[in-house]
Amino acid sequence: MGFLELFILAVGLSMDAFAVSVCKGLSVRALRPRHALITGAYFGGFQALMPLAGFLLGVRFQSLITSVDHWIAFVLLALIGLNMVRESRECGEDSLSDSFSFGTMLPLAVATSIDALAVGVTFAFLQVDIVPAVCFIGGTTFVLSCAGLLVGRVFGAKYKSRAELFGGVVLILMGLKILLEHLGVLG
Repeated sequence: MGFLELFILAVGLSMDAFAVSVCKGLSVRALRPRHALITGAYFGGFQALMPLAGFLLGVRFQSLITSVDHWIAFVLLALIGLNMVRESRECGEDSLSDSFSFGTMLPLAVATSIDALAVGVTFAFLQVDIVPAVCFIGGTTFVLSCAGLLVGRVFGAKYKSRAELFGGVVLILMGLKILLEHLGVLG
């Protein structure tokens, strides 16, 4: 996986965290720099830890499923992407607490990074250099989460659904690319 592909994947994975950060920006009365650091650390940290955990699981079972690994990567990324697209179409008003406490941020960080766990499993099949990859994903999510907080404060909820839609489409396209490369359609 090249740098451009990793960058696109990192941005796609970050879109859930970005969307939640936008909502957090809407909910907070007085935005402070520490709010951005807390949000970025939780979301970026979990976006780095989850693919690492998925990678370790994938490596453990890689020899059992090598012949179908490209299908697994495609199905996982497509399902995650379709779920993000579906969530972007929902019209429900999400109401988030303005708290940045451990009890508030931990469930949000876990919920926004579950898809990264599945991506980590696909990394095991693609022989990705995991440490730089998870650091890059975590760093990208950190930056986009901080930006999302500011966007939410300034622009409101206008970009939340677009971010989720964009992230979902990116993940679906990445899964399709992996499948087509393994099937020999793309060189």
